[in-house]
Amino acid sequence: MERFVVEGGRRLEGTIRPGGNKNAALPILAACLLTDEPVVLQNMPDIRDVRVMLEILEGLGASVERLEKNVVRIRTKGECLPTPDPQLSRKIRASILLAGPLLARCGAANITKPGGDVIGRRRIDTHLLALENLGAQIEVSAHEYRMSARTLKGKKMFLDEASVTATENAVMAAALAEGDTLIYNAAAEPHVQDLCRFLNSIGARIEGIATNSLSIRGVDSLRGGEFYVPSDHIEVGSYIGLAAVTRSELLIEDAVPEHMYAIRLMLEKVGVELRIEGNNIRVPKDQELRVHYDVGAAVPKIDDGPWPLFPADLLSIMIVMATQAEGTVLIFEKMFESRLFFTDKLISMGARIILCDPHRAIIVGGNRLVGADISSPDIRAGMALLLAALCAKGESVIHNIHQIDRGYEKIEERLNPLGARIVRERDE
Repeated sequence: MERFVVEGGRRLEGTIRPGGNKNAALPILAACLLTDEPVVLQNMPDIRDVRVMLEILEGLGASVERLEKNVVRIRTKGECLPTPDPQLSRKIRASILLAGPLLARCGAANITKPGGDVIGRRRIDTHLLALENLGAQIEVSAHEYRMSARTLKGKKMFLDEASVTATENAVMAAALAEGDTLIYNAAAEPHVQDLCRFLNSIGARIEGIATNSLSIRGVDSLRGGEFYVPSDHIEVGSYIGLAAVTRSELLIEDAVPEHMYAIRLMLEKVGVELRIEGNNIRVPKDQELRVHYDVGAAVPKIDDGPWPLFPADLLSIMIVMATQAEGTVLIFEKMFESRLFFTDKLISMGARIILCDPHRAIIVGGNRLVGADISSPDIRAGMALLLAALCAKGESVIHNIHQIDRGYEKIEERLNPLGARIVRERDE
C-alpha cells in the first residue's frame, strides 16, 4: 500500500491535459470482444482499472500490445472463453460490462459479481432485464451470474432506470443480435456516446446517440479499426475544482467544453468563473469563492442527476469547493447512499458540514482547512481529499491512494510540475 504526503497552501500555475475518459475506455475495451479483427485504441488512460480490464481480456484469449504511451492494440481471435477471471473481476465494477459482449460472441457469460467503489447499493437488475429481453437465460447465485443465449434477438425495451452500464451492456449485445433493438430511457452520458461512436466506427448501426432513445440494427459481424478515447469530463471538473480552491490559474487543454454546461451552472453557485478558449478551459487565478444565493436569499442546492444534469462523480469535488466558498449550500446526492460519508474526513480538517442524512449535507463554507491524516474511501472522494489537502494549511497524509490511482493517471507526476508538492511513499 502507498500514501501521499501533501504540502498544502501552494499556488499552482500552468497547463494540464486530462486523460482519456475512464468510463468510456472500460466499455470500449469490453466491446473489443465483439470482433476478431485488431482494434487500436488511442488516449487510453494508464490507470489501475484499465490495467485490470486488459488483464481480464488477456485471460479470455485476447492479445494485448502496448504500442506506445496510452496506445494499445487488442485482438480477440480463437476459442471463445465465457468466464472472466473471478479474482480480477472482483477488483473492478466494470467487469459486469463483459456480459453483453460475451453473450454476443460466445452465447454464454459467467460473470463473478463485480467489485468497485463502496458508495451504496449498485443495482444489477437493469442489466439482467435488458439482456433477458434480448433472449438471455440467467441464473443468479450468491457469487455469480450465469448467462446463456442460443440466439440474441433484437427487441423494443424500456429500461427501469437510465443506468449507464446497463445501457452499454444492452447496446453491445444488440450490436450483433438478429433484427432491430430499440432502447428507451437509455443513459446518454458522454461515455455512453463514446461507446456507441466506437461501435459505429467498426461497423455497428446505432442511431439516436446522445439521446435517451437508441436504435440498434443488428449486423452479422464487426471489423477492426482505430479509435481515440475522448477526454474525461470528470477529470476536467476535478482540475477546475483544484484551481478554484487553491486560487490558482490553470489552462485545461482538450477539455471538451460542450460537456460542461450543467457543471458550469453548479460552479457558478459557488462563484467559480471559467473562460472557454476554443476546446480549452482556463480557470483564472485569485477567484473569491462566494455562494450565490437563490431568489429571496434562499440557500442554493447542488444536486446530481442523469445526463445532461450534474454528474454524480463530481459531487465529492463540489463539496470541497463549497467548504472554501463564503456562504451556505445544500448538497443533495440522489444516487448513492454512502457517497457523502467521506465528509467526516473533511470535518476532521476543519470543514463546517452537517450531514443531514445519507443523501443530504449542509456546507457552511469560507474557513481555511488544516492538514490531517486521512484515508481515501473511493476514487472520487480520494481526489476530493487530495484537493482539500492541497488547499489546506500544513501537511496532510492520504492513505489508501490506490483508489485515486484507479481513476487518475500518475496524478502527482502531473500536478507537481505545476507547483504542487505531493510525495508518494510506501505506507507501512
